[in-house]
Amino acid sequence: MMGVGKSSIGKDLSYKLNMEFKDMDSIIEKKLSLSISEVFKKKGEKFFRDIEEKETINHLNEKKVVIALGGGAFMNEKIREETSKKGISFWLDLESKAIFQRIKVNMKRPLLNNITSESEIEKICKSRETIYSLSDFRIDCNSKNRSQIIEEIYNIYESK
Repeated sequence: MMGVGKSSIGKDLSYKLNMEFKDMDSIIEKKLSLSISEVFKKKGEKFFRDIEEKETINHLNEKKVVIALGGGAFMNEKIREETSKKGISFWLDLESKAIFQRIKVNMKRPLLNNITSESEIEKICKSRETIYSLSDFRIDCNSKNRSQIIEEIYNIYESK
């Protein structure tokens, strides 16, 4: 889900694991020379999802890398299958109230540009919950700080 901290946690985790960090939204933005919002406006969501699938699957083939998927990427069955084959997936689960507080001022998230209430975030969270639950691990981020979340993921990774 967008706004849960995938990029910031992924970046810090990659440092701790001595691995490269890849943020798929940033990679797509660089490749297209457009922000994600501009891609949605100019080319549409289907175009974005097609590029997202291709780029994500390409980067999943790399070794020793931490990848932050876009908030909707795991909804794509091909991305989920490749993630399952090539790595370990973590669902960073955060209450909709906390997500709303984080994203309400960020216009970089095209699916959230018209969101005006916590209940709208809750609907998106609920609609994705079943798919997100297919992740290898669920990390409850509600009562943890960034360091605790990173440590939990690190410990799981190191035990594999």
